[in-house]
Amino acid sequence: MNTVNQDIAEQDDQDRLILDSVDRFLERHVRPVAMQLEHDDIYPQDIVDRMKEMGLFGAVIPAEYGGMGLRAQTYARIIERISTVWMSVAGIINSHLIMATIVAKSGTEAQKRAFLPRFATGELRGGLALTEPDTGTDLQAIRVTARRDGDDYVVNGTKTWISNGIQGGVVALLVKTDVNAQPRHHGMSMLIAEKGPGFRVGRKLEKLGYKGIDSAELVFEDYRVPADRLIGGVEGRGMACAISGLELGRINVAARGVGLAQAALDEAVRYVQQRSTFGKKIHEHQAIALKLGDMATRTQASRLLVDAAAKAYDRGERVDYEAGMAKLFATESALENAIEAMRIHGGYGYSKEFLVERLYRDAPLLVIGEGTNEIQRLLIARRLIERNPI
Repeated sequence: MNTVNQDIAEQDDQDRLILDSVDRFLERHVRPVAMQLEHDDIYPQDIVDRMKEMGLFGAVIPAEYGGMGLRAQTYARIIERISTVWMSVAGIINSHLIMATIVAKSGTEAQKRAFLPRFATGELRGGLALTEPDTGTDLQAIRVTARRDGDDYVVNGTKTWISNGIQGGVVALLVKTDVNAQPRHHGMSMLIAEKGPGFRVGRKLEKLGYKGIDSAELVFEDYRVPADRLIGGVEGRGMACAISGLELGRINVAARGVGLAQAALDEAVRYVQQRSTFGKKIHEHQAIALKLGDMATRTQASRLLVDAAAKAYDRGERVDYEAGMAKLFATESALENAIEAMRIHGGYGYSKEFLVERLYRDAPLLVIGEGTNEIQRLLIARRLIERNPI
């Protein structure tokens, strides 16, 4: 066996051990409590503590900074498995690792050494603060400002829908350091913002689904951030930082879509073999069989798209095209499978006693988060033309 093939084999063996460990963790510590915690909207602190012990908060953080240094391909498989059991847990990791990835890719060496080891252990957890009350997809329209004042930046404004905003202690904060810059993104920067005076949680946001994970409004009132927390040490790079993090974030959300689509398929396959109508199991009815065929095909196609995007990411390529397609298709598949699983279950699917009710509530978030699917279609088309000029 040549060296390259040996390295691949060793990596695959390591991945199997990690995935087996994740599977055991999910079956022992997540599945038994997920339904109740989700319905009661309770933050899963015990689960988070176990993920810290497993090193999952450092999954893609380079090993030299204390992380596991996993490939995106392996990370996506972990997220798929988690999402099959309880999607909210995957969100707790995702926002944190987007923040960590931004620091790892764009931060100064001093910032990496100061923060990445603490991120990797989960000692310091957090997320990405982009969205504002009047600004979602159009990030260049943000209004949170950071004014330089001596050795600090003074931050004012409000962010919203921030995952890990309550339980986390830090965010990668997108701000305007030059409100008059043209084009507008030249005036955007990103700060590593730890909680402190002037940085408070405005309120917890109630949601249709995706419960357990905290989504918050964050308010900044003359909040001071040391200037050495400017990611990369240069103003005007905030948009580039956000984009670099969102590539991994879209792979994560796409993997969540696969997990949720698989969960819906699993529940449907189980139910159709238990339920009988008109003298036969319902999977023997053609209308149900057609649904199962489509659900299985969507799930596997989604998995392959996610795997392709993750491999491209691991090769160091620009992956907005691949990640956009994976995110678009996998999340739409999750939504379709969730609806079909509910239809297959009939009235039982509308009951909180069955998992499909939760899947039905969780799935819509995926087509909105990390860039709406409408935006993904536009990005895919734009990159398609760029790659195929005439």
